[in-house]
Amino acid sequence: MKPHFLKVPTKPQHSFHIRRDIQPNFRGIWHYHPELELHYIIKGEGLRFIGNNINNFSSGEIVLLGENLPHCWRCKEEYFQHNPDLNIEAIVIHFLPDCLGKYLLNLPETYLLPKLFERAKNGIVIQGEAREKLKVLMESAIDATNLDKILVFLSILKVLAENEDFTSITAPQQAFHQSNESETIRLNKVCSYTLVNYKKEISLAEIASIGNLSITSFCRYFKLMTKKTYSDFLTEIRISHACRFLIEDKLPTEVLCFECGFNNVSNFYRHFKKVTGMTPLEYKRKYLQN
Repeated sequence: MKPHFLKVPTKPQHSFHIRRDIQPNFRGIWHYHPELELHYIIKGEGLRFIGNNINNFSSGEIVLLGENLPHCWRCKEEYFQHNPDLNIEAIVIHFLPDCLGKYLLNLPETYLLPKLFERAKNGIVIQGEAREKLKVLMESAIDATNLDKILVFLSILKVLAENEDFTSITAPQQAFHQSNESETIRLNKVCSYTLVNYKKEISLAEIASIGNLSITSFCRYFKLMTKKTYSDFLTEIRISHACRFLIEDKLPTEVLCFECGFNNVSNFYRHFKKVTGMTPLEYKRKYLQN
């Protein structure tokens, strides 16, 4: 999927941009920007799309994304079903590598920062003690001003740079050029429709009509944009939801596979092993062990 270039609204009087989002849902546009992004989910759960990775997110997650790494977050329908007035909440920091001056990264004392920014190109999920420290620091950064704001930001960078407890999200990505607006709208329509209707059978004719294309043109177009078939994309969405159900451990595998859109158990097992490299039981055991 070809991402949309997003201009981060950093003001000239600020070295970096920070905001608290409280809104009905995340902005669903698949996008990228030259700034690194530190994203703290205070409240919300659903799917995140980062590079070529599709995975679940939940409250408390902190993710650092590198320069020009495409991404978007989508809340699951069930999150709002019982309480339509429920909002998501997140703190987001955008910053360029040299936002505090190009000479900072050349200082011998800051040798860990270039290494951090290099790791961030894959996207990383922060875990353990560092995550708890970052939650406090990011909250305090919202209201900090002047030198205090810079000091808190440096503390955030210090925690990130010294942390070894993280998980990489995806393989290194190439930078993207600005996409055609009509392409972005078309692909977001296809993506949004799939996220809402993944539980039911979606025919190629049906999804092609959402993209206002013939079946042949849609298949060619989707493969060109995403480097995968629509069938593979739909399967990845379904497996991502299956992973969430397995972690929640509320439904037996024989039931959850139908909840995720698979028409029989053996088909589910085959696709789950292909996408994750594990059986559902192995996945659940590995998660619980971690």
